[in-house]
Amino acid sequence: MSGYSEDEKLRLQQLRALRRRWLRDQELSEREPVLPRRQLGPVAAFWERFLQPGGLWRHQKTPHGVVMSNPRIFPGDRILETGEIIPPLKEEPDEHH
Repeated sequence: MSGYSEDEKLRLQQLRALRRRWLRDQELSEREPVLPRRQLGPVAAFWERFLQPGGLWRHQKTPHGVVMSNPRIFPGDRILETGEIIPPLKEEPDEHH
């Protein structure tokens, strides 16, 4: 017995048609909403808008009270303003305390 019987062929054809129809039904139309709109309260709506990238508060300059720390200086580094080179550290004796 080689191949499928007529009933098996008909059943396979019907299954293929059902699968195709099911896949087509899974596609969303452009008018169909994916998620319902969120209704935010006044405070949540404020923070939602405030934290959006590109807000005006992100473009303001840093306040005058902010102190920037100087970079660390190590022996052998050159100070750009004066051209001075930091001397190496003094070697300490190998004694403890």
